[in-house]
Parts: sequence; C-alpha cells; structure tokens
Amino acid sequence: MGRWVNQSYTDGFILLGIFSHSQTDLVLFSVVMVVFTVALGGNILLIFLIYMDPQLHTPMYFFLSQLSLMDLMLVCNIVPKMAANFLSGRKSISFVGCGIQIGFFVSLVGSEGLLLGLMAYDRYVAISHPLHYPILMNQKVCLQIIGSSWAFGIIDGVIQMVAAISLPYCGSRNVDHFFCEVQALLKLACVDTSLFDTLLFACCVFMLLLPFSIIVASYACILGAVLRMRSAQTWKKALATCSSHLTAVIVFYGAAMFMYLRPRRYRPPSHDKVASIFYTVLTPMLNPLIYSLRNQEVMGALRKVLNHCRIGSQP
Repeated sequence: MGRWVNQSYTDGFILLGIFSHSQTDLVLFSVVMVVFTVALGGNILLIFLIYMDPQLHTPMYFFLSQLSLMDLMLVCNIVPKMAANFLSGRKSISFVGCGIQIGFFVSLVGSEGLLLGLMAYDRYVAISHPLHYPILMNQKVCLQIIGSSWAFGIIDGVIQMVAAISLPYCGSRNVDHFFCEVQALLKLACVDTSLFDTLLFACCVFMLLLPFSIIVASYACILGAVLRMRSAQTWKKALATCSSHLTAVIVFYGAAMFMYLRPRRYRPPSHDKVASIFYTVLTPMLNPLIYSLRNQEVMGALRKVLNHCRIGSQP
C-alpha cells in the first residue's frame, strides 16, 4: 500500500474531464469559456463599481462585493486548469495541486452559501426595521457577518482537504470529473471510506441547511412584514429589494442541493459533472447579471463611469 501512496503523491491524478474532442463538445467548451469570460469580467466590474461609487457603500453592496470576490476566486480555481487540460490533452494534476483545489473549492462554496443566508437577514432588517437599519447593520456587524462566512467556509475546506489528502490511494489514478472533487476522489481510495462519506454528507447538510434555514426564516418574517403593508408602492419596493437576492439563492441552492443531498445510488458521474458546471461556472456569471441588470443603483453607477470615461476621452 505504501508504494501506491508514494506513487499517487509523486504522479498525482488524471482528471478525465467533461468534454471529448468531438465537434459538439468543442462547441460546448467554447460556450463554457465565453461564460467564464463573462463571469470574470462581470464580477471584476461589479467589485470596481461598488468600490468607486459612494452611493453603493452600504451593507448590502459590501456583502455583494464579497460575493463577487468569492465567485471570482471560484471560477479561477476551476476553469483555467480545466481549459489547460482540455487544450493540452495532458489532463494531469499534481497531488498537492489536487488538495489545494479541493480546499479552495469547498471553502468558497461554503462561504458563499453562508453569506447568501446572512444576506437574507440583512434584507429582513432593511424591510422590517428600516429606521433602525443603520444601527442594526453597522460596520462592526457587517464585518462579523463577512468574517464568519469566510471562517466557516475555510474551516470546512481545510477539514475536507486534510481528510482527502490523508487517505491512501492505489490502483487507478483517473478522477471521473473535470476538477478534484472530494467525492470523485474518494472512489480511488484503497480503504473503506464509508465513515468519511457519512461525515462528508453530514458536513454538506449542515453547510447547506444552516444558511438555508436562515433564508427561510428571514423571508418568512419579510413576508409577514410585507403583508402588513398597505401601500402598493411599498409592496413593489420590498419586492424589488428582495428579488435579486432570492434569484441568486434559488440558482445557488438549487444546484448545490441537487449535487450533494441526493443518495449516492442516484448520483451518476455525468449528472455530478453537469451540476458542477452549473454552480462553478454558470452561477458566478449569473450573480453579477442578476444584481446589475435588475438593480437601478448599480446601473446608475455604471452609467456614471461610462460618462466619465466618455468625457475624459474627448479632446
């Protein structure tokens, strides 16, 4: 067994990927790269606008800038390596590189899920207690929310990374995925991983259901507050305030729950790959679009930047 462990450590793994070199898959790969480029540009632009425009220096946009940062790191952790492997045909990843990819992926997904949950609480305070909002969501509280989101995600990522790279691997080095995903890697371990599978499932349930329960509770309170409002204009304002966040929640949690909360016998590798593409590439692209195209303040900030650039370019 020691011989196999040393070989896995030195040779690394082979990522089988999601695309072949057929004409159809070449088109799909091109689409993924376009989506990656949009995600990259969209999140960088959103972070820039929030930083530059004083009107966007509010708790909601501070949280949104952190969400964009997480999305940016997530796509950069997965897609460049996937693209390099596909274009070069090598498909290899080192043992250490695989561990690092696992750590970043789990940390970022966990942090983003928790942040989305706590952002629902922010929307509840904004709608139900608008007069006390600056006090209840002061700078200290905002930093605590961001810090706890990153901390829980990083702890989860480190635990899963250490556990995954500590297992002995033997036989095949072929990982049936396009990145180092923990559950795909466990299939190559030459020891019984049933206990680790159970702990991993419990961890996923906790990291998904904890923030999801915060979201459900927050929106239940928001719904109660909205129903007590008598003005139709106030209803519309409350709906506009929550719609972008609610859309982002549905997109992220829909894919994550489909991926991690299904029994193993209903999880063929092809389904896992498609679900992973959805929330590692599509979701980071959709988030800045959801929060910009449907948000007048962000679009206003973008128009101001474009007008400034236009005026500056004139002779």
